[in-house]
Amino acid sequence: MHDVDPSISIRLPRMPQAVVFDMDGLLFDTEALYRDAMLATAQSLDRHMPSSLYLSTIGLSGDATRHVLSRHFGPDLDLDQFWQLASERFHHLAMTDLRLKPGVVEILGTLEDLSVPFAIATSSGHHDVERNLALHGLLKRFPVVVAHGDYQQGKPHPEPFLTAASRLDVSPAHCLALEDSHNGVRSASSAGMMTVMVPDLLAATKDVRDLCTGIAGDLHDVRNAILLARGAHVAA
Repeated sequence: MHDVDPSISIRLPRMPQAVVFDMDGLLFDTEALYRDAMLATAQSLDRHMPSSLYLSTIGLSGDATRHVLSRHFGPDLDLDQFWQLASERFHHLAMTDLRLKPGVVEILGTLEDLSVPFAIATSSGHHDVERNLALHGLLKRFPVVVAHGDYQQGKPHPEPFLTAASRLDVSPAHCLALEDSHNGVRSASSAGMMTVMVPDLLAATKDVRDLCTGIAGDLHDVRNAILLARGAHVAA
């Protein structure tokens, strides 16, 4: 028996047959670590990197992020050196400070109890996904992972989410996508999925809200919305 918070405001139009999770900023508190690593690296190289620049890259692939950085810093910066130093800083932080976002364990348990399959669709590489999941004992709970290298076009293109739906063997229209970034919301929405944003470093803007089924405070809210949809489905 699952308890449902009656005050939850998110209402899903139908019970999802599958759930597709973003990873960074949604399952793990990695976006703040990436931000801190990049800003500290820029400072160590006597370069100015505003927080707004990092925020503009959230949800993008590594290649797209490098393109944004190259445009900002210009040709004088050794981007390969910057990327390597920032990656080393991030990996150190991840090994010591990586935290699960609120509600992760609870929502996974509920989906497993309801026999609703789920997957990850992320701009990060498989190595990063495996490291993060392993650090929190979640590796075996995600048999389906769509990561960088599994698609031609990254977020905000719909291909990552369409690939996840295909591997889950569920129509995108019957999938619930969970995202924390604007680019991720655009990707999931254009794939035709019910999309709920769980904001992390980025607030939900009006144009992003218009693409979403709802905006959640955390994954506990999403879990409640799934349980409510499940109750309505059973009653029908």
